[in-house]
Amino acid sequence: MHPVHDVDALLLLALALSSKRRPAELAEIMAAADLIQGAIPSETKLGEAFHRLSTHGLIGEVDGRFTLTPDAQKIMAGQPRKAETAERIFNVREKLSAYEPAGKHAPIVLTEEQLAQAILAHRSAGQDAGKNMLVPKPKPKTADDDDKRPDKRPGQWRRPFASRKRKA
Repeated sequence: MHPVHDVDALLLLALALSSKRRPAELAEIMAAADLIQGAIPSETKLGEAFHRLSTHGLIGEVDGRFTLTPDAQKIMAGQPRKAETAERIFNVREKLSAYEPAGKHAPIVLTEEQLAQAILAHRSAGQDAGKNMLVPKPKPKTADDDDKRPDKRPGQWRRPFASRKRKA
């Protein structure tokens, strides 16, 4: 696949992070990109990256949500867990440059307005205290939950060591 850009590798990393359990929405992908790199690329670059990766068969769309294809999952497999962001992007770019697509696939065309709305949704969600789009929302406690679990100290309770008597 030629040419390969940093945005392509960042988008694949963000999709791998945000679509582990189910296909991800655009705002979730933007949140993952922001988490990985600390900044979100421009809407134009993101739109071009979506188009490039989808025509090469690396990104699929399911009901307006996006996911990695099996070929992209092979590229993302074997990433070092403790690597820095720059090293991860370099590894993905290296694998993308060696990737040869099997054929042409339907392109995913996203407008700059759609991407701008997703970025705006991510930024507005980031301003709310305690809300993270990548973590599921905790369930609120009810009165029934209090009856089931009495107040206990957090952590595991253990018995202090018994005093030992010296043998004379």
